[in-house]
Amino acid sequence: MTLQNRRQFLKKAGPLGLMPLVPALSFRDFFRTSPDLILYNANIITVNPDQPQAEALAVIGDRIVAVGSNREIRRLAGARTRKVDIGGKVVTPGFIDAHAHPLTAGKGHLRSLDADLRSIKAIQELIREKAAKTPPGHMISAFKYDDTKTTDGRKLNRYDLDAAAPNHLVQVWHRGGHSVYVNSRALELMGYTRDTPDPEGGKIIKDPETGLPTGELLETAYAPMDKLDPNPTPPGKEDDQEAVKLISQLMNRAGITSVTEAYGSPQSLITYQDAQKAGKLSLRIYSLIGTSRVDKMIDAGMRTGFGDEWVRIGGMKITCDGSISERTARLSEPYIGRPDDYGIIRNDEEDLYENSIRAHKADWQIAIHANGDVAVDKALSVFERLQAEYPRKDPRFRIEHCTVVNNDLIRRMKALNVIPNPFSTYVYFHGEKMKEYGAKRVENMFAVRSFLDAGLKPTQTSDYVPGPFEPMMAIQSSVTRTDIHGDVWGPSQKITVEEAIKVGTIHGAYASYEEDIKGSLEVGKLSDLVVLGADPRKVDPFDIINIPIERTMVGGKWVYES
Repeated sequence: MTLQNRRQFLKKAGPLGLMPLVPALSFRDFFRTSPDLILYNANIITVNPDQPQAEALAVIGDRIVAVGSNREIRRLAGARTRKVDIGGKVVTPGFIDAHAHPLTAGKGHLRSLDADLRSIKAIQELIREKAAKTPPGHMISAFKYDDTKTTDGRKLNRYDLDAAAPNHLVQVWHRGGHSVYVNSRALELMGYTRDTPDPEGGKIIKDPETGLPTGELLETAYAPMDKLDPNPTPPGKEDDQEAVKLISQLMNRAGITSVTEAYGSPQSLITYQDAQKAGKLSLRIYSLIGTSRVDKMIDAGMRTGFGDEWVRIGGMKITCDGSISERTARLSEPYIGRPDDYGIIRNDEEDLYENSIRAHKADWQIAIHANGDVAVDKALSVFERLQAEYPRKDPRFRIEHCTVVNNDLIRRMKALNVIPNPFSTYVYFHGEKMKEYGAKRVENMFAVRSFLDAGLKPTQTSDYVPGPFEPMMAIQSSVTRTDIHGDVWGPSQKITVEEAIKVGTIHGAYASYEEDIKGSLEVGKLSDLVVLGADPRKVDPFDIINIPIERTMVGGKWVYES
């Protein structure tokens, strides 16, 4: 390694020297003369403004120790250095999904039926086949159902599910995660009748003619489902680790190297840690913790940032309103065609404040799920109050989803440097739902252009399962604002490919206080990167989604190779 690159490396390490930045790299390893790995003949998009392009980089351990030209980097090689010719392909930092549900999704893939089908009949057949293999009375679960993607023109109901599995409990989750469809047996056990009032923050959908529940439960109305599963043998630790392994492989294949777990718990932290020790975790996890679990963690002295580069405690998470894909987000104007429907508030402003104040005072990052403009306003009011009463230097408040905004909300966000985490694949994948928001309102939804122009740092998020997690889909969606059917939604919010890559990398690192160790390819940072099969800056914008991920590296190791 050259003296100049050593100096750059040490500069990145900060005033305490090398060890705070790279605890896994010994001084002897750092000062030896040859890297472990050199990637050369590459078209590297570094996302480092001081060196935006490069041809090669060198790695020792899990860190980048040099970035530059082919000539500069290749001459660092020693006899034991592995040298990989990238063949002129584009290399970017590993993509960061700043809001997803990896553990839940992994469990869903392993344990639930995939109801991403195009007719109610097909879903019934799927459930019927499972019922034939399942003891009577047990629960049959399915996920990824989407009412707008079936050809029936209506939603699932209790009678559809009764016909498919009359002797079982049945729950079919909407892929948005804010509603579930259940059969009559489940409704009976929950005690839901025509006379049952809606719970606070939820809704029991009822037939307008009979008054009977249809089987569709929104938001908090599905809470009693958690107590109904009679299956005698719950999955064990090994099963949970396999779920982590599966979702890691799926996301690595798409070029994702880090994920913010959007609703974690102490138990999920243990699962991720155990999976990492067992060699089954190949994603870096920053875990937001549900508000009900935070108090005990505060008492134990834990706070945002506790952990390592693999599994780290994030902020406290609380939900204000509902879902965009299920049309329960709380809006200031009603949904198109539904003049009395403004969406649902799950936790009002005072509830948000009361659940946030102790965590804020204990130096926890605060993340509030807020989709509609009414919910975003409530979240900002809470942040403004927290900072006024207990000011902190760098709280990095997060608004999860932050979907429907306006100029005043963005102005208030900028005053606090709030981090917006909008859906990145929704325009492309969920375009058919946009008509229920209207063309005018969609101009201010997933408002990445407006966020960037205001000097904010929006991130790339999928919320998977609700939205697909593929970064190439996210980039195309953000650049074209065009859905799978060719309809354009909110063209004023288009951004460039270069901006979309930045949103999907360094901004995601900033949202988790980790911009010093990842999010760009520069000396001193983790060697998390992706090799693309084509240059997204040069292909037709409507072909970005088809760019293959050829390789994904996490910490100097290839975790996916096509």
